Amino acid sequence: MSYPDRHSPLDATSTAKVLGLALARGTLEQAVERIVASALEGAKRRYAFVNAHCYNVMWRSTSYREALNSADSLFPDGTGVRWAARLVGERADNLNGTDMFPLLCRAARDAGLSIFLLGAQPGVAERVAHTAERLAPGIRIAGTHHGYFDAGSVEETAAIERVNASGADILLVAMGVPRQDRWLARHHDSLNVRASLGVGGLFDFYSGRIPRAPKWLRQLGGEWVFRLYQEPIRLFRRYVLGNPAFLATALLLALSHHSRRAIDSDGTKRALDVALSAGALLVLSPLLAIIALAIRAGSKGPVLFRQTRMGAHGEPFQMLKFRSMYVDAEARHAALLARNERGDLRSFKMSDDPRVTAVGHMLRRTSLDELPQLFNILAGDMAVVGPRPAIPREVSYYDRRALGRLTGKPGLTCTWQVSGRALIGFEQQVEMDLDYLRRRSLRLDISILLRTVPAVISGRGAM
Repeated sequence: MSYPDRHSPLDATSTAKVLGLALARGTLEQAVERIVASALEGAKRRYAFVNAHCYNVMWRSTSYREALNSADSLFPDGTGVRWAARLVGERADNLNGTDMFPLLCRAARDAGLSIFLLGAQPGVAERVAHTAERLAPGIRIAGTHHGYFDAGSVEETAAIERVNASGADILLVAMGVPRQDRWLARHHDSLNVRASLGVGGLFDFYSGRIPRAPKWLRQLGGEWVFRLYQEPIRLFRRYVLGNPAFLATALLLALSHHSRRAIDSDGTKRALDVALSAGALLVLSPLLAIIALAIRAGSKGPVLFRQTRMGAHGEPFQMLKFRSMYVDAEARHAALLARNERGDLRSFKMSDDPRVTAVGHMLRRTSLDELPQLFNILAGDMAVVGPRPAIPREVSYYDRRALGRLTGKPGLTCTWQVSGRALIGFEQQVEMDLDYLRRRSLRLDISILLRTVPAVISGRGAM
């Protein structure tokens, strides 16, 4: 690993402005490089992680806002911040401290730097030190101390003296938000460490006190659901009330941001797509987790199904769905062509498809299998409203008129889906899609969205 100087592109000047905070851009590895580089330089620098909860606290606390703004770098943490960044046309990577910790331990060891662990309940920091030694054999742990002391107390003074006497290069503080960052800001001058970092609940995870969510659930952005399940009373306000509050505030600020820029209709449509998909994913996270568990319990194979579809202007992309078929479904497709109820190679539909699992039948009936496409919308491959994305082999049979469906970005819902779905023949689907592309507007999109919910509930035309 290389260590850039203060003026490298990994410096705090490489930031994304998101809802009033300048968040560092880059990967986890680059964030670790930044921390280690500052420790090697000798100048004191302070870092903090920022997630949706941090924003909610910051909007209520001036002192916390000042502590964050005075830090040398802020690392975006979690799906909520990434969504908020997209709302204002920025990019924010997920640089969460729990994933960063093993990388930081190894990088500190390789650079000959020592780490002090301060915070959490008595005994927790010591267990984290043992974990760090397993993750990075040979790492120098300068010392540990719990975080249960009052401001201005003799024990707080003793803790600071212990950190300084240890000669530590890097200090990790786990006192929770907003205490840890305000504490680091207040004692910045009295602490002799070169790099300090507030790490929230990291100690609880790496001490084994609290288990972390499975990787697949974290990838779906549902780690908060797992945490809520573990501590429902303590975390109810933070997640059940806090997440929607964060999203609503972020959306209002983003709309204000875009209105000042006087964006055109395409820009407005994109802003609406991002806002709706981000909001839906946040609100539906518990449901996504339940569906994922049901799929894994029902049949072997991955939770998500990735399939190449044709995007705007014929550009292929990987569309996501919850897996509703057995894993050999694609291999069995050719054998079932003769049973295609459409009788049309441009569109395959079969009401009693033997490849569909028991869970899959329910997902298709309710259209819940389509929910992962919200991630495609966030990525910009799809829109909320637009012609449904076609399969390449079906497009190969399109005539010139049908190819007109590819002139717009594909959507999660469309005119013919709210008018009967599979009951609508292919030629009529084409006409409806072309009509939408000629007349598309925000008013039309909203009209289709309002008709989508009752169409899904009724299940009419679902297969």
